[in-house]
Amino acid sequence: MACIKDGWFYEKSDSFPGQTFGLEIEKILFQGKSSFQEILVFESKTYGIVLVLDGIIQCTSRDELSYQEMISFIPLNCHPNPKKVLIIGGGDGGVAREVAKHPSVDKIDLCEIDEMVIDVSRKFIPEMASGFSNEKLTLHISDGFKFLEQQSVQYDVIIADISDPDGPAERLFGEKFYALMKSALKEDGLLCVQGESFWIDLPLIKEILTFSRKLFPVVSYAHSSVPTYTSGVIGFVLCSKNPATNFKAPLNVFSDEEKGRLDIRYYDEKLHESAFVFPAYVRKELNL
Repeated sequence: MACIKDGWFYEKSDSFPGQTFGLEIEKILFQGKSSFQEILVFESKTYGIVLVLDGIIQCTSRDELSYQEMISFIPLNCHPNPKKVLIIGGGDGGVAREVAKHPSVDKIDLCEIDEMVIDVSRKFIPEMASGFSNEKLTLHISDGFKFLEQQSVQYDVIIADISDPDGPAERLFGEKFYALMKSALKEDGLLCVQGESFWIDLPLIKEILTFSRKLFPVVSYAHSSVPTYTSGVIGFVLCSKNPATNFKAPLNVFSDEEKGRLDIRYYDEKLHESAFVFPAYVRKELNL
């Protein structure tokens, strides 16, 4: 539930016990409830437009690039020729925007359960929602779990841009969901899933990596800095059906000219490599 008091938004959740994160509000742009969750959009004093679902910040205009680019280009640049991509979630359109930039990608399916999130994003954060207008993209309003169960198409890369394991995304953090994604991948396919923060969710991350290692020959974990996420860090679970995959070493590198032309402002090969560097206790706990 969104907590607004004295002109401030506070992110308070049982998922982040004993702590909160706050942003000063300039103006509330939208506040409503879909069939699945509460949706809040406001203009903040320092971080631009902020999208909040069930009281949890999903993205802000100021720092969204650090999430959208990393969850997209880490997996895409570890596949030799990613043509068909499935995005599960991603209702703000940011991941679709970044995936469509990749020169190899020619088909994107995006499956989002909550159409209101898409409509609100198109209206209030059009710079992110521009991803929905790309000719490469086909939009599916559906539950990601059911979509995978009914899907016959196989993909080179699957990116699951899902919210925290509460509400509509709860089922997407279990072994069955990962098994369904595996079945939707080509023989050399790989996936990248929003993987929470090692500062807060280390037991959950360990559980996910444990069952993922039973399903895939190659499993890894990366992270990025996102200041408006409660711990300032977000992780990515990476799995590949190809035993030769080395997630730490990108196969494709964007030139400076490409980064400028494609408007890639955060990701590069050095940041890709550094995303796999963790504190010693995290490496030990997660067997990295």
